[in-house]
Amino acid sequence: MRARYTRSLGLSVLDEETGDVLGAISGMVLHPDTGAVEGFFVRMEGFWSREERFLASPDILHWGVRITVRHRDVLSPVDELVRVQTILATQRPVLGQTIVTESGRTLGRCADVQFTTDAFRLEWLFPRRFFRWGIPIPVSQILEVKSEAIVVRDPPVMEVEEEVALIPPVPEAA
Repeated sequence: MRARYTRSLGLSVLDEETGDVLGAISGMVLHPDTGAVEGFFVRMEGFWSREERFLASPDILHWGVRITVRHRDVLSPVDELVRVQTILATQRPVLGQTIVTESGRTLGRCADVQFTTDAFRLEWLFPRRFFRWGIPIPVSQILEVKSEAIVVRDPPVMEVEEEVALIPPVPEAA
């Protein structure tokens, strides 16, 4: 199955054993070099506080209208996960990052991504410029993710075909 980041925000995370709602998806961590979805931030609301935990992608049992995990213990504080801390420390985010072509043309900001829910791999970037969505970009077109921008290949130049007359010319009367 495929999922979009913006449509995943707010999905409930359930404990498989008890069926309790543990929280809701509030963010995502993408590895900038491999395109792997490392995991998700889960907002857990308590009576007096709001807490954010991290849910690693391999701990997800089922992804649908709700996300099911084996037990509430798979949600851990973000500070305890070294792998996630190193990704966040590199300052090379994918979401919200400017997308530019190798020739320097700005395509917009990465406002959304599409990923697979079986392997948790990034598939598409969705640029947005002001209030308009741009043309989706497949991950295969990404050259590099820098701290300043995501660099993608230049789109191929379309060759202009010769104009073909739809109506044949009328011969002149002699």
